[in-house]
Amino acid sequence: MQGLYSILLLIISNIFMTFAWYGHLKLQEMKIISNWPLIGVILLSWGIALAEYMCQVPANRLGFQGNGGPFSLMQLKVVQEVITLIIFTLFSTLLFKGESLHWNHLAAFVCLVLAVYFVFMK
Repeated sequence: MQGLYSILLLIISNIFMTFAWYGHLKLQEMKIISNWPLIGVILLSWGIALAEYMCQVPANRLGFQGNGGPFSLMQLKVVQEVITLIIFTLFSTLLFKGESLHWNHLAAFVCLVLAVYFVFMK
């Protein structure tokens, strides 16, 4: 169960991370924070990133073999990267209408799936 909890926390963490890193661009586009000074946008992103870290740190602690979890450090990192790209792809294609997937993006995703396969090989 630790592995499942770790992955669920990584998914939640990456949703917050994506909003912290790129959400301000959508808020600016929507004219919600377009007049904010940069420091205000940075503080908003830091606040969102705090929620990200509150999920990321427990996810890594739960998932890491050294703490009784099922994943090596390398496996944990590769899983996190794949989750990050899936969340980012959903975020960018659903919220930013000018962004779309192309064949090379799909080819890159196949490579990432292969990376997960190889990192979990015994």
